[in-house]
Amino acid sequence: MNTHITLNDAAIQDLEARFLRYVQIDTQSDETSSSVPSTPGQRLLLEILAEELRALGASEVTLSDYSCVFATLPATVATTAPTIAFLAHVDTAPDFSGADVKALVHRAYDGQPIILPDAPTRVLQLEENPHLAAKIGENIITASGLTLLGADDKAGIAIIMTMADYLLQHPELPHGPIRICFTPDEEIGRGVEHLTPDDLRADVAYTLDGGEVGEITYETFSADKAIVTITGVAVHPGIAKGKLVNALRLAGKFLAALPPELSPEMTTDREGYIHPYRIQGSAAEVTLGFTLRDFELEGLEAHRERLHAIAQALEAEEPRARITCTITPQYRNMRYGLEKDMRPVEMALAALQPLGIPPLTRPVRGGTDGSGLTAKGVPTPNLFTGMENSHGPLEWISLQDMAQAVQMCLNLAQLWAKSPVAP
Repeated sequence: MNTHITLNDAAIQDLEARFLRYVQIDTQSDETSSSVPSTPGQRLLLEILAEELRALGASEVTLSDYSCVFATLPATVATTAPTIAFLAHVDTAPDFSGADVKALVHRAYDGQPIILPDAPTRVLQLEENPHLAAKIGENIITASGLTLLGADDKAGIAIIMTMADYLLQHPELPHGPIRICFTPDEEIGRGVEHLTPDDLRADVAYTLDGGEVGEITYETFSADKAIVTITGVAVHPGIAKGKLVNALRLAGKFLAALPPELSPEMTTDREGYIHPYRIQGSAAEVTLGFTLRDFELEGLEAHRERLHAIAQALEAEEPRARITCTITPQYRNMRYGLEKDMRPVEMALAALQPLGIPPLTRPVRGGTDGSGLTAKGVPTPNLFTGMENSHGPLEWISLQDMAQAVQMCLNLAQLWAKSPVAP
């Protein structure tokens, strides 16, 4: 029987301090950048994490040329158990500013609306955030209203670092070999683009990148990115009659041709979507960016075909225009790999049980580094951190939820030590 760990106050204070320190570093990723990582703040945080792991006493700490941090926590017992890895990503979403984050700790939350002081019209209320009702008495962390908080995924980083600190301070706790990995650019679909199983050196892995307490994810969207380029005919507007082909007007027609029922704001559960997220250009040429999402590959293919069909119809309507549609695969539903062997998920469910938390195994309408890793042969479910309202200024997290995530990881370390066979 594994020993269930309850973090003491000092460990929880360390967890809070780590998290508050990490969110101060602006690590927003940038899909328009070709560098690795895509922004310098990510490299800064990765260097800090590598140094912190060395200071904690982790072994084999390296920062790869493709900007992933790796470290090893050596086994504390003689075992043939699989090597497990824990991962989190350092970047925050490009959707909202992550610069100059002012993190606020609302201690012993009393259930009243939380007014974010730097943007008083932004308020966390129970009516719109039902999970807050279960957090009365806990320490809720938010930003000040002008930025996102960065719990996605600096909460995951703080949880993994606190777990590593605990295991290194308590060698009497039985566990097999453990690998730690921090990745860049997950939010723009490049988190494990260069990472290989040979570098990770793990039989099974877990990402700490989930939301609500109890969430154990083994099914994600499959995802593609589409770039539609519309090239018109540029002519001075004073002599434009019969000559000008306005790319902006064609872009409007392209967007209007998308079925509204396939938008993110109109879909839920297992429904996929086509999401236009970026438009750039002029009357001469316009570039549209789309994310395509579906739980099934057939649905993803249908989204691709729909974009191509709209492009062809517009070109037929205005043959002087040129419309190209370039589609790039991003990640695939991790279910395709995990359904072959569910032991990583079963272990996570067993690690959750001592905490008395009901498991939530619903599909996640998003993706994680685990989607890419599972496709590369390392089964990688996603675990909760407690983050809520990610990618925006109303993002929040409970410190106590983060502590429970640490305890779950410690339980997992012990459970896998008893498994003599890799998945």
